[in-house]
Amino acid sequence: MKHKDRDWKVLQSIENDMEDRCVDFFVRTNGTYGFEEYRRDREDDEGWKKMGQFSGTMFSSMEAAKESARYLIGWLPPS
Repeated sequence: MKHKDRDWKVLQSIENDMEDRCVDFFVRTNGTYGFEEYRRDREDDEGWKKMGQFSGTMFSSMEAAKESARYLIGWLPPS
């Protein structure tokens, strides 16, 4: 997923099996990491919509961001 007007670059996106939920893991220009959860409805053409309020939390590593996401987002696979 591409984010416009954001100070981050997405490094990995993980979708659920139904392809209606997604978590993006990203790195910011200041070197911190983060993640955000999105959903999409197949009935409309609006694309992905932000679900969580996770993107403001900063982590010092990608692994720390993934660990937090796995704890907070129930459908995310353990690894």
